[in-house]
Amino acid sequence: MQVYSQLLGAISYTVVFGIVAGIVLLVLGLFLLQFFGMWLQAYMSGAEIRITDLIGMRLRKVHLATIVHSKIQMVKAGIHDMSTSDLESHFLAGGRVPFVCGAIIRANRATIELDWRTACAIDLAGRDILDAVNTSVNPKVIDCPGAGSATDRLDAVAKDGIRLLAKARVTVRTNIRQLIGGATEETVVARVGQAIVSAIGSADTYKDVLENPDGIARRALASGLDAGTAFEILSVDIADISVAGVSQEANVGAKLQAEQAEADKRRFQAEAEKRAAMARALEAEMRARVEENKAKVVEAEAQVPLAMAEAFRAGNLGILDYYRMKNIVADTAMRDSISDAGKDDQPSA
Repeated sequence: MQVYSQLLGAISYTVVFGIVAGIVLLVLGLFLLQFFGMWLQAYMSGAEIRITDLIGMRLRKVHLATIVHSKIQMVKAGIHDMSTSDLESHFLAGGRVPFVCGAIIRANRATIELDWRTACAIDLAGRDILDAVNTSVNPKVIDCPGAGSATDRLDAVAKDGIRLLAKARVTVRTNIRQLIGGATEETVVARVGQAIVSAIGSADTYKDVLENPDGIARRALASGLDAGTAFEILSVDIADISVAGVSQEANVGAKLQAEQAEADKRRFQAEAEKRAAMARALEAEMRARVEENKAKVVEAEAQVPLAMAEAFRAGNLGILDYYRMKNIVADTAMRDSISDAGKDDQPSA
């Protein structure tokens, strides 16, 4: 009886142990089953991803599908120098792994030099690395002025004073090497607009600009406008150029000539008024000089009595000399009055 009870106890322990082991194996199998599909997909695609790597990524809260699919894309594109750890590190750093992988694949197909570290740095800097690679393959056209500008035309004035309105189109492609820290589209648009306005302003006449707008574009392109930017300027093209204020005129030349003639008339009138004002000022100045000279004469005449008094005191002039001088003065005055009276008696012509 005692042996039977011991045998029954041993069997019960075995059953309990077997049940517990079965449950553990079932839980472990269910746990591994959720990684088996990802592992099998990576294995059949040639991507070297182990079950332990998948388990570690799950524990680190990394999205498995993103890493596995990105690794498979890289392997199928013929890029094998990318490890699962690199993809996981970029994901944990807050990067967009599918965008970076897609950009590297496109750059590799287009024979554009782009390594993993540079692509990750560009993505973490907030730039759209996929759009940058696409722009490198397919150049982009930027309008100048841009869409956010207050006007849709560049306003410039030639040396002859004629205002011109111009619109340009700039063809650019991304410069991957300067994408980090390089200036954006707004800087390119501003520089192109400044170069075009400067080129028009240095033209002797508006006719030269209208005749050769490509010269303005070539001059703007030769100014090194893409220095320090994230783009390489391929071409600058003048899309439209016109004279300001005559968009509805059939004969622009006649209108400009009439306006120029009117402007010349006003200028000549202003110059004539300026010369007349200068003449009046000169006349007034001469009158002032005459009055000044008269005052000097009166001042000089006032010195005569003083000189005579000094001569009396010094004994250089006697009383008889004084009276003789007075008689001469009176005789001279009488002769002057007689001559003036003779002139008045003559009949007028």
